[in-house]
Amino acid sequence: MSEIIKLKKEEPKFENSSWNFEVDQTNLYAFWNNAFSKLECETIINIAKNKGLIKGKTKEESDVRDSKISWLYPSDNMDWVFRRVTDITLNLNERFFKFDLFGLNEGFQFTNYEAPSGKYGKHVDRAMNIPVRKLSISIQLTNPEEYEGGELYLYQSDKGELMDKTQGTLILFPSYVLHEVMPVTKGERNSLVTWVTGKQFK
Repeated sequence: MSEIIKLKKEEPKFENSSWNFEVDQTNLYAFWNNAFSKLECETIINIAKNKGLIKGKTKEESDVRDSKISWLYPSDNMDWVFRRVTDITLNLNERFFKFDLFGLNEGFQFTNYEAPSGKYGKHVDRAMNIPVRKLSISIQLTNPEEYEGGELYLYQSDKGELMDKTQGTLILFPSYVLHEVMPVTKGERNSLVTWVTGKQFK
């Protein structure tokens, strides 16, 4: 005689009443050492300074920023820089962010921070009514032995994370991440920044 076993049906239990489709795999940042050699960094600095520097501004006038800038494009003998940054960005994005990207539409912004007050206070690179910025790029152009201060910090909490100051290092991070450049207290720090665009976040 066969025995009929009745199974009790239990309702599924969800912790905190949530049901996650997938876990977030977006990193705070990624980096690429030796993206550019010492000679290449010096070449970029010379191209920018020969083109001329202007005062860097924010949308609202404030003392959050003290720097000089120059906008650089492929026509400024920078096509080799665009190509290399593109290759590195696609590599790092696939491994650490997986964002939907399609270009560098704003050119490169060369930025010069001079002692004793060169800085850029806490800010994010995304904003209303500007091109969609999904990833921010910062390339360290100056040998850190030639200046003091000027550290780049990214914030995920109250305590910022210090980025590598090694000359030629490329740092990549989501454009919504809070970050700052500390005041340069001696010498000058030069960097190259740009923003990678893509479809609107959704």
